[in-house]
Amino acid sequence: MPPPRFLPHASLQRLFDVLSGHGYSVVAPQLRNGSIVYAETQNAGDLPWGVSLIQEAGSSRIVKGELAQCFAWANGPQALKPLLFAPREALWRISRGEGGFAVEVVETPRRPQAVIGVRACDLAALSIQDRHFLHGPYPDPHYGARREGMLLIAVNCTHPASTCFCASTGDGPEAKADFDLAMTEIEDGFVIRDGSPSGAQILDALALPEALAVQIDAANAGIRHAASGQTRAIPGRKLRDALMARLDHPRWQEVAERCLACGNCTMVCPTCFCHAETEEPRLDGNGSLHSREWDSCFGERHGHIHGKQLRPEIRQRYRQWLTHKLATWHDQFGRSGCVGCGRCIAWCPVGIDITEEAAALLK
Repeated sequence: MPPPRFLPHASLQRLFDVLSGHGYSVVAPQLRNGSIVYAETQNAGDLPWGVSLIQEAGSSRIVKGELAQCFAWANGPQALKPLLFAPREALWRISRGEGGFAVEVVETPRRPQAVIGVRACDLAALSIQDRHFLHGPYPDPHYGARREGMLLIAVNCTHPASTCFCASTGDGPEAKADFDLAMTEIEDGFVIRDGSPSGAQILDALALPEALAVQIDAANAGIRHAASGQTRAIPGRKLRDALMARLDHPRWQEVAERCLACGNCTMVCPTCFCHAETEEPRLDGNGSLHSREWDSCFGERHGHIHGKQLRPEIRQRYRQWLTHKLATWHDQFGRSGCVGCGRCIAWCPVGIDITEEAAALLK
């Protein structure tokens, strides 16, 4: 393995320029509407410099940090999911012509993207999304068009949020695989290494010096701090049988009395992939547009089948979500569907904590 290189903060714009020169549109975290979200940019100055993101149960807020760094925070409400599995998109059109009806597939443009700032937990989630949308018996061409040519530049976490628990799920805070480049931010720049031939090509184009031993030590110390600083944990990685044996536990009703069934947890979850399909007929009756959009197992529509509501109570909907995420996901993917990002805790309006609920059910 080649030695890691060092990219000073003052030279970060070179990374953006090299990526653009290789034909990538650059997507990076930026401050928008009081949070940190992904958006296209060509300017390293658009990153959230000197900003921290304080996340607690039911709370996420921006504060001006003391460090002149751009990744002194854990994660925002987005993962890679909206960049690949679009929140809403058209799949095909049906139109009436002289010879009858014709179906036209709506093609997804293929645009190579380089995403800067991908966290280890989101790489783990991406692996699950890839298995669902690409590696099953019916690969999804719309997801595949966005996934093809995507360059992933991971940033190892050094500043965990109080809601993070990726160390307990085994999915962070350090990116171990499935990235093209991985960076760890220290006081004056980044220790950076490649993880793929595409990443090595970008790294060679940057022509960076080898990282010094003291810089590598500082990067490793930051990652260890992110792991040891996590205060939440999921009570085990193989909870399937234990949770499925507690489907009548009174805790389901207790959490239902707080849950709003708003679906926020499923929207910010990087692994949830439920969606609904809709038809939008033209007013003249000569065609329609078939679309899909994100859906949530907390909504009434999701559990409605052939005139019957399978999960009329919030208790049943929360149970469906948590047992699928932590239990029956093992049947589909051989692992839990939770990667420990903690987004569902921070973005729940009433601060319901998945680690607390799982512990209470298994106590």
